[in-house]
Amino acid sequence: MEQKQKSPIMRIWELGESGHRQLKTAIILAIFGVLMGIIPFVCASCIVTELIEGEGSLSVYIRFIVTGCAGYLLNTFLYVGALGISHKATFRILKEIREKIMKKLPKLPLGTIMEMKSGKLKQTIVDQVESMETTLAHVFPEIISNFGGFFVVWILMFVTDWRLALLAMIPLPVGLFLMSASMRGYADNYSKSVEITSAMNESLIEYTGGIEVIKAYNQGDNSYATLKNRCMANASFFYNWMNRCKTNIYAMIIAPACLLTVLPFGWLFYIKGSLSFSGFVTSVILSLCLVGPLLAIMDFVDTLAKLGTVVGNVDSILNAKEQEHITSEKYVECGNDIELTGVSFTYEEGAQDVLKGVSLYMKEGSRTALVGPSGSGKSTIAKLIAGFWDADSGSIRFGGIDTKDIPLEQIYDKISYVSQDNFLFDDTVMENIRMGRVSATDDEVIACAKASGCDEFIKNLENGYDTRVGGGVHISGGERQRIAIARAMLKDAPIVILDEATAYIDPENEAVIQKAVGRLVEGKTLIVIAHRLSTITDADQIVLVKDGDIEAKGTQDELLAKSSLYKAMWEAHIGAKDGGAA
Repeated sequence: MEQKQKSPIMRIWELGESGHRQLKTAIILAIFGVLMGIIPFVCASCIVTELIEGEGSLSVYIRFIVTGCAGYLLNTFLYVGALGISHKATFRILKEIREKIMKKLPKLPLGTIMEMKSGKLKQTIVDQVESMETTLAHVFPEIISNFGGFFVVWILMFVTDWRLALLAMIPLPVGLFLMSASMRGYADNYSKSVEITSAMNESLIEYTGGIEVIKAYNQGDNSYATLKNRCMANASFFYNWMNRCKTNIYAMIIAPACLLTVLPFGWLFYIKGSLSFSGFVTSVILSLCLVGPLLAIMDFVDTLAKLGTVVGNVDSILNAKEQEHITSEKYVECGNDIELTGVSFTYEEGAQDVLKGVSLYMKEGSRTALVGPSGSGKSTIAKLIAGFWDADSGSIRFGGIDTKDIPLEQIYDKISYVSQDNFLFDDTVMENIRMGRVSATDDEVIACAKASGCDEFIKNLENGYDTRVGGGVHISGGERQRIAIARAMLKDAPIVILDEATAYIDPENEAVIQKAVGRLVEGKTLIVIAHRLSTITDADQIVLVKDGDIEAKGTQDELLAKSSLYKAMWEAHIGAKDGGAA
């Protein structure tokens, strides 16, 4: 049976579980605060009544004034205390939600994360989670307490004169009707605003990230036009939306106008003798604070309306399907030989399979090269082995144990993955290398940098190993790859995957890098993907991948003898190499 979907307000209460105790305390304080806030109005009505009735004792007025001031002060202190507690709980909850999201992301298939556009991902994790602050810190204590305050005031009016209590409510539905007109479709409009803002953010990220290409191909006008159009669409949408909400102004004027009914009818009841003067004054003064709590609640209507979109976006990450691996802190004993049996995989559900029943065995300590035409599935095989995705069907085994029976964290620890596009964090060179093993000492980091042939160029940077790279200092693609190799060396994992890892190496540094790679893979189970076939001739096994399946496998000589496709690829490579040398 399909589980009933929970309301956004209940879901956000679940997300804030760690702060329930403090939020409940804040709600109780806020309720008492609102009740204390009613006392000055009651005292004011008593003072006016006593004045008109000619009471001459100063002590009577002092008693009401002191009581009213005490109520006002208690209202202030309790309200401030409630908000202080709720805010402390809220910021801890926001931290917890972000931690849940960040812990969730590594458990998702790489494809799921890649499908999440960076602009929308940032907006969800940073902006939309932050927007929950109003709901958690204000909505729960203030809505509940203000509802309580409204009913207490209305009951006091009802006890004083039930007719005026009912008449005082007439302007409220009129104001709510006008407000409902402006709020109609709010959730859809807010969802659309998120979509438009995300599109604008994505254009901004694309424009700044691709500025080099834009300048190189003189596409500044066209690229800026896209960004400008999306910015204008964003501004136009919000302007038109706010313009449609102008009836909300009339609602806020009419809803609190209780005196329009209480004053004339109260006077009529008084002169007719059916209402005492003190009852008339009390009803008038209480009517002044009757709708105030409800108006305070109305301020949160837009927050509650957009909450569904916010919670939906957060849950789209938190409830996303994880990879199917056991979760255990216990280490699973397994070897480093790798076996694929009938592995099929597609990146998008319903699309054509990228891999079609691939079966392959790689002995522990052996060197396997994956080659084949572009798009044949080589990198997909490597990434499935690395645990970036789960196979749709078939199995992948390490030492005879299905990878689904091995925790993802252990698989990640077991494999060093070096690709042609290596990401460097906006941090120092030292810390970027140390990502391979965060417990490594500086001496261990430097030793790996020397072994990977990047110590010399690092020392020539402005601040040496303390130079920030990634988001600041520009370094070449070859230098990035050497840092990535040093990072992999430091990790010292038993399985190494090199996905075009020497693609950017310039000829004068090729020998240095090949030596570095040799040190990296020494004694390891190696899987290498390379277009430069001359670099993998000594592999124990060369696997030719074509159209998502294994076309042929064997040593260099065996493939040259039995595979026309491999022979053609080899001759094309040697011809290109000789042509380049010429």
